[in-house]
Amino acid sequence: MSGHSKWSTIKRKKGATDARRGKLFTRLAKEISVAARTGSDPENNFRLRLAVTKARAANMPKDNIQRAIKRGTGDEKGSVVLEQVTYEGYAQHGVALMIEVVTDNRNRAVAELRHVLVRFGGNLGESGSVAWQFEAKAYFAFPPEDRDEEMLFELAIEAGADDMAYSDELVEIFADVGSFKAVGDALEVLEISPQEAMLRMEAVNLVELSSQQTGQVMKTIETLEELDDVQNVYTNLDVTAEALAAYVAG
Repeated sequence: MSGHSKWSTIKRKKGATDARRGKLFTRLAKEISVAARTGSDPENNFRLRLAVTKARAANMPKDNIQRAIKRGTGDEKGSVVLEQVTYEGYAQHGVALMIEVVTDNRNRAVAELRHVLVRFGGNLGESGSVAWQFEAKAYFAFPPEDRDEEMLFELAIEAGADDMAYSDELVEIFADVGSFKAVGDALEVLEISPQEAMLRMEAVNLVELSSQQTGQVMKTIETLEELDDVQNVYTNLDVTAEALAAYVAG
C-alpha cells in the first residue's frame, strides 16, 4: 500500500476527516469548480462527473453543486476566481511534499503553508525542487464488497491499469494518467462508485524513518491538510505498519 493510501487509512481510523471538520462541502465545491473549467457537462467531462458523483454521495445539496459548476465556468456573478496550484517543499527529516492548493489568494496560501512548515521544522522549496521525485498517476479506491479479486484485476488491466492492490477493506487501482477515463468507465459499468477517483502524485522512491520520526511528519501533513486552501498533500514517506499503529494509538 502506498504512503498516500496509508495516510487515508489513518485519517479514517482517527476520524480526522473533512466531514468531521466541517470542510467537506467546501472542498468538494472547489473540486467541482476546478473540474468545470474544461466543460460544464458531466457527461462529456469525466473529471467533473467524478467530482459531482462524490458530492452527491456526501449528500451535498443540488443547488450547491450547480453553484460550484457555475463558479468554475465563470457564469456566477461576483464569484471569486479559484486557482489550482501545486507547491513543493520538505517536512522534517528531509521528507518531500507536493501540496495541491485551490485558492482565490496565492499570497495567503503561500503564507499559511510556509507558517506550518517552518513551525514543524520544514520549508517550502523552489519549483522543481521536489517534483522530480514524483510521477502523476490515476488512482481509484473502493471497498471490495465481496467482489472477486481476479475479476476486478482482469477488468482493471483490460481498461489500461498498471496494477491493483486488494485487501479486505480496500481495492486500489493504479494507472497511467491517460487511462483515467477508461478505468473509470469500466468501474461504472459494474456500478462501482469509487471512494476516491483522482489524478495524484506518487513518489518514485519512498523514505523510511523511525516510528517517532514518522509520527512527527504525519502531524505536519495533518496540519497542512487542515488549511482551507489545501486539497491534497503527497509525500515520499514510507509509513510502516509499526509507525501506523503507533500514530493511531497516540
